[in-house]
Amino acid sequence: MTDLFEEKAKDWDVNDRVLALSRGVGAALLANVEFKPDMSVMDFGAGTGLLASHVAPRVAQITAVDISESMLEKLTAKTELQGKVKPLCRDILSDPVGERYDVIISAMAMHHIEDTDRLLRTFAFHLKPGGRVALADLDKEDGTFHPADVQGVFHHGFERNPLQQKLEAAGFCDVDFVTAHTVRGEEKDYPVFLATASLK
Repeated sequence: MTDLFEEKAKDWDVNDRVLALSRGVGAALLANVEFKPDMSVMDFGAGTGLLASHVAPRVAQITAVDISESMLEKLTAKTELQGKVKPLCRDILSDPVGERYDVIISAMAMHHIEDTDRLLRTFAFHLKPGGRVALADLDKEDGTFHPADVQGVFHHGFERNPLQQKLEAAGFCDVDFVTAHTVRGEEKDYPVFLATASLK
């Protein structure tokens, strides 16, 4: 499988836009999800661990799932995450993890997955009964957020009501949306939502 993020990984953690986004989503995550010291968490599309770093001090363990080995190598090198965050390079849609989690978190990964319904069902499969998801991604946009030639982008953001319906169809309830962050562009701004929901 081609690592589409191999080049991006090199300077991902010094990208001001990426850092501001992770701070905004991280703050929204901590404000809207109750994390406890005995919890196990999956971070889907974990990248270099920027989101995981906000949650790691509050939980027992985080499994950082990504299909980019180069991004996970950056995560593994961070001493503050060692022993708490476990990297896992795997496509969980085709190769599920033999583990169930209390919470699944994700930031800016859903638009890279073509089949959203299958992704949400996969999240439900990996959660303990009553577990929660906290998913951050772009509100519906006009396709200008990413460069026109970028590979691996299947959705130009999401409309909140249809996404809520997809979450409910996958077995979730108590769906709630907040605006977690706004990415400032040169010509326009791009709101980023945090969707939280509980497994029935």
